[in-house]
Amino acid sequence: MRAALSLARRGLGQVAPNPSVGCVLVNEGIVVGRGWTQPGGRPHAETMALSEAKDRARGAVAYVTLEPCAHTGQTGPCAEALVAAGVARVVVATLDPDPRVSGKGISIIERAGIEVTCGVVKAEADLLNAAFFRRIHLDRTSFTLKTATSLDGRIALANGESQWITGSAARQMGHRLRATHDAILVGSGTVLADNPTLTCRLNGVDGRDPVRLVLDGSGRISNEAKVLKNGIQTITYSSESDVNPHKVTEVANDLASKGINSVLIEGGGRVAASFLKAGLVDCLEVFSAGKFIGRDGISAIHDLGLAKLAGAPHFTLRKIRRLGPDMLASYVKSE
Repeated sequence: MRAALSLARRGLGQVAPNPSVGCVLVNEGIVVGRGWTQPGGRPHAETMALSEAKDRARGAVAYVTLEPCAHTGQTGPCAEALVAAGVARVVVATLDPDPRVSGKGISIIERAGIEVTCGVVKAEADLLNAAFFRRIHLDRTSFTLKTATSLDGRIALANGESQWITGSAARQMGHRLRATHDAILVGSGTVLADNPTLTCRLNGVDGRDPVRLVLDGSGRISNEAKVLKNGIQTITYSSESDVNPHKVTEVANDLASKGINSVLIEGGGRVAASFLKAGLVDCLEVFSAGKFIGRDGISAIHDLGLAKLAGAPHFTLRKIRRLGPDMLASYVKSE
């Protein structure tokens, strides 16, 4: 199953509005088929694995990271495809909360007399598709806030200089984060200060550039800004938009309606504070460099308007990694 999870991770950032799924077919101890959700959401993981396995799928055990689908879209249900292929057993990591599935895929397989085992490495599978689950359950997009700071929480000098606080290994990891999110979000201040392209510049991940999102409530961004170039989809929320860019909850709901599961926030302190105050930040990726900038530096987070410490946004540490001279701490929102 962990091999299937590894395959599923290949689809992150490429398959919205679908979840990212992995499938491994094993027959008499030999892997005969592998698959993962392809860019755009089709083909599904099971279809890809069955295509590779061909006749060897008969009598095999199918390890799938998410319940096989039960609905007909561009192709027939994956649950029916597994039955038709003659698999002997299906092992599922976690159920699909999509109302079109939600146990129906399991029922199709069990009605065919095939044994189904559920819940194998469920926690890992749930974490992998947490953004998809959140959009289905709460009808909103998930947000990961990324910061790169000095030890005293500064993202730039007082004069705006910020390149580079962290080293090359940390910056490469930042691009990997971009590659695994459906979209990347900044405010107009970041565009005006840095004129970024917001692309994913990593060897071997061509075509994985996320959708670019810009909050430009005052209409300050020039049509010549790099973020509007390169043929990559860019959505700008301005004062002329139907969605108020200053009301980030409206932005989150609008993105969900567009089928975007996950967004990486790379904006400045004001944008970060807006999403934190709204309770929309689900994960944190905090890069920190072993240097100090001082009180006159620009803070990673602007005023949150807290009256009591109990009201502070609270996150639970999940993992710490060393990246050359820097550190990356990953957090999830505390429940």
